[in-house]
Amino acid sequence: MERRTIKVIPNSPADEVIEAEPLIVRVKAPPTKGKANKAVINLLAHHFNANVRIVAGATSRKKVVEIERKD
Repeated sequence: MERRTIKVIPNSPADEVIEAEPLIVRVKAPPTKGKANKAVINLLAHHFNANVRIVAGATSRKKVVEIERKD
């Protein structure tokens, strides 16, 4: 299991993951009612082919996610 710090940019023109330090995650979803968080989890799950959950920063642009790789 791995923990990574990410920076989320909601309301972006496209969904994308930018490999940087910290990892930058751009999502089209707005930051209301958890929509951006759900989009971040789905995008990272596909990017890493893993189970992903937010462990810190649910209401912040700076978040800590836990990545559990699938075997």
